[in-house]
Amino acid sequence: MHNVINYLEESSIKFKDKIAVIEEDKKITYDELNNYSKSGGTYFAKEKVFKEPIIIFMNKGIDALIGFFSSLYAGCHYSLIDPDLPKSRIEKIIETTNSKYVITNSNYKDLANDYFSGLNVLDIEDLKKNDIDNSLLEEVKNKAIDYDPVYVNFTSGSTGVPKGVVISHRSIIDFISNFTKIFNITSDDILANQAPFDFDVSVKDIYSSISVGATLVIVPKAYFSSPAKLLDYLCEHNVTTMIWAVSALCLITTFHGLDYKVPDKVNKVIFSGEVMPLKHLKIWQEHLPNTMFVNVYGPTEITCNCTYHIIDNKREYVDKIPVGKPFPNERVVLLDEENNEISEQNKVGEICVVGSAIGLGYYNNSEQTSKAFKQNPNETRYLETIYYTGDLGYYNEDNELMFNGRKDFQIKYLGHRIELEEIEKSIMEIEEVRRTCTIFDEEKSKLYAFYIGDISKADLQSKLREKLPVYMLPTKLIQLEEFPLTKNGKIDRKKLFELK
Repeated sequence: MHNVINYLEESSIKFKDKIAVIEEDKKITYDELNNYSKSGGTYFAKEKVFKEPIIIFMNKGIDALIGFFSSLYAGCHYSLIDPDLPKSRIEKIIETTNSKYVITNSNYKDLANDYFSGLNVLDIEDLKKNDIDNSLLEEVKNKAIDYDPVYVNFTSGSTGVPKGVVISHRSIIDFISNFTKIFNITSDDILANQAPFDFDVSVKDIYSSISVGATLVIVPKAYFSSPAKLLDYLCEHNVTTMIWAVSALCLITTFHGLDYKVPDKVNKVIFSGEVMPLKHLKIWQEHLPNTMFVNVYGPTEITCNCTYHIIDNKREYVDKIPVGKPFPNERVVLLDEENNEISEQNKVGEICVVGSAIGLGYYNNSEQTSKAFKQNPNETRYLETIYYTGDLGYYNEDNELMFNGRKDFQIKYLGHRIELEEIEKSIMEIEEVRRTCTIFDEEKSKLYAFYIGDISKADLQSKLREKLPVYMLPTKLIQLEEFPLTKNGKIDRKKLFELK
């Protein structure tokens, strides 16, 4: 297999009338999803836009998936733009992709016509009505290779310009084939999608489901503001698999949601994005004692994840959870500042990755690509790309890889080099604290710690004095009812800067 569209084609044959995707009161079978995608693909194939970018301008849902697969049937690649993004950011993404085609739906057609003046704005409903030309689609597929892009997901850039991470067919097929096998994701599963479709966690939802013929249940965004509705929805749809961001799982436990209702059909919980607080993991384990919990790690640039650690229910995780071992066909190494490989225990280095899962770089951005995607300095005999994640790690006493924060989360404060995560870990060890996040204002040289918990700022400060040296004590403690989250489900650190 060299094209992810084969996943959809094969599942539409094996599971023709099975429900492929559920979106609130809407459903679509595998046969319908495939045929609608072929209709859209035929339109673009006739336009002869092979390998061109196509913008999908709508929220996550069945329409967006049809847009994705329509693009792929035409040998193109897609990039979803969230309509709620600021117009200035949308304009930067359009400028970067230089796309001439935008697919939208009735909810956003007027906005799309306003934002994308001069481009071809297409309604998904019109695309679905095109006659299918199977011979043309087969001709396009025969031209495609596994190195061609599937999608471009935009992340924040240090320069203020979004960086578009390009991921190929080869990378997705390589990763998903191992991911579904290791975690036993099959056609019997029902996956609950939490992540937005422009966030790479959703790639695991979409392509795991499509590849094995499972059912994908798209959880409405609004339900993440109401744990009771969220849990009702999971139970109503008999969800078996949750591939979620840590903050989304912690949202439920922070507000004691599992005391209200337990989604007891769930047998797999795979989490990523941030460090999972141990007290929250224990709550989930207590309510789902027979469920497999997995910590996965990896940035967008390497097709979702490069390492995993299956939680051992008999093990006492006294410090933090390992990020574990590499997925098959991915080599993960630690490099010091001189690019020497680290093998000894407890020595910190940068986590770097080699393998087919590595992305194709940043879209139309050779300068940023060259900074992160480089020739492996320890392989001079042939071309071998290595990706520098910017994350720090070390091997523990059991030679398990441990995450040790970001390079850019290491600060210099009062003359000392400090890892913000070390402060957060100490705060989380205090029983009354349920969630915390620390930020550093470099201009003012001030350290702020935000927390949710049943403890006063004075008492928390007193307890921290017993745990941390003076130079690591936060300048200010700020108690919150809840943390602001990005649309990807992570703590919104920019919003925290506004709250300080």
